[in-house]
Amino acid sequence: MKMFKDPKTSNYVDGLYVKNGRLINDRVDSVSGIERAASIKRAVKNDRKINQIAEAIELAENKKNFRQLNF
Repeated sequence: MKMFKDPKTSNYVDGLYVKNGRLINDRVDSVSGIERAASIKRAVKNDRKINQIAEAIELAENKKNFRQLNF
């Protein structure tokens, strides 16, 4: 979408302007708040899974090293 300033419009601010008494939204579509929240939630969930796997690998290596020391 190309943003331009129409000379017939007034109060052109960040893609919003008034034309014939109506507020016109000429801004580029962005991510909605709900979509952004869902994306953040998904990222947090994936991060937790990655951390759990990393901790499990570290525990397994420590256990392996401990067993080698005792025998």
